[in-house]
Amino acid sequence: MKKSLFVIFSLLLLASCGSSDKERVVEERENTGISREYVVKDASSNYRPGWIEDPEVWARDKNKDTAKNRYFSFETEPKVSRKIACDIAKANVKADIGGEIATFIDKQLATSTEGDASIDENNPNLKPLRQYIESTLAEKVQALIHGAAVVKTYWEKRAYKVELGAKKDFKAYTCAVFIRMDSKRLADAVDEAANFVANQSDDEATKSNVKKALDNAAENFTKAKKGEI
Repeated sequence: MKKSLFVIFSLLLLASCGSSDKERVVEERENTGISREYVVKDASSNYRPGWIEDPEVWARDKNKDTAKNRYFSFETEPKVSRKIACDIAKANVKADIGGEIATFIDKQLATSTEGDASIDENNPNLKPLRQYIESTLAEKVQALIHGAAVVKTYWEKRAYKVELGAKKDFKAYTCAVFIRMDSKRLADAVDEAANFVANQSDDEATKSNVKKALDNAAENFTKAKKGEI
C-alpha cells in the first residue's frame, strides 16, 4: 500500500514538474470585476491587457516572434494626469530593462556562491562588486540598450476611495507600456553588462571567477525570463 502511494505521489510530482511556461495562459481581466481600493472611471480599453502581467507569455500566446524579439512591460504608480503617467512610462523603458538586467546579474553572483561555489562568498572582493551592481550597473546598462520600442500603451483613470481602503479620496491616472526589443541587441547588452561587472575587480582570481559565474549571461537571462531557470 505504501509503495502504491509512493508511486502515485511520484507520478503527480513528475506531472507538476513537467508543467512549463508553455502551458501558462495570461488572460485579460475585465476592469469592472477587480477588487481594489479604487474604481476605474475610464480606460483606454474595456479589458486590462494580459501583457501587463507577463509580457513574454502574452507575446507567445499572440504568436509574436519571441525568438527574434524579447518583450517587457512597465506600469507607473498613480499620477496626476494621463499625459504625465504615459510620458513617465515611456521614459522609464530603458531604466526598467536596465534594472531587470542588473537584478539578474546580481542573482547570478549570489547563486554562484552556493552549489559549486565558483565564488567564495567570504571573498572581500565580492562585496564591492555586489554594491556596484546595486548602485551603478542599472544606469550603465541603459546606455547599452538600443532599439527598445513601445508597441502598446494602456491607461486608466482611477477614483481612489477611503471606503475601499485608500488613505484618502483622490483621482489619478496610471499608464502601462508594452515594450519590444531585438533579442540580439538585448543579448549584447546583457553580455556587456556582465563584462562591466567582472572588470570592476582588480583581483585577477576574483575577476576570473566572476566571469565564470556570469558565463552565458545573455542565454541565461533569456531562460530566466521564460521561467526555465
